[in-house]
Amino acid sequence: MSAIDFSDPATIAFLTEALTAAGVSGLEISWPSGRLRIVIATGNEAGIDVSVTSRPAPTAQPPVVVKAPMAGHFYPGSPSRSVSATDILGFLRVGPVLLPLCAGRTGILTKQLAEPDALVGFGDPLFEIEPQP
Repeated sequence: MSAIDFSDPATIAFLTEALTAAGVSGLEISWPSGRLRIVIATGNEAGIDVSVTSRPAPTAQPPVVVKAPMAGHFYPGSPSRSVSATDILGFLRVGPVLLPLCAGRTGILTKQLAEPDALVGFGDPLFEIEPQP
């Protein structure tokens, strides 16, 4: 079944005629990206009020969580608040080896989610980055 195109004037005219014939004074339909409202004037008033409202698409993206690629001791660096994909946010120490933790995304560093020198496991959340367009 195909979706009804509520932005099509022919569809709105058909709905308006059907409402008038049925004696219905109005109709309101909402969907995730908008709303259609048809009000048919009654009594001494004349005319039909049709309004179609589109809701803007959400622009805010959820934060990206940088996770531990393996188990080790977490050592945060001192990155700036604004980070690029290649910026190093800190390190994981596994024995004598320090593994750099890259941001992986451009954005704003909003939170550090693990304590310094904490033993973290694979997939544990370390940082939260708010993506920038």
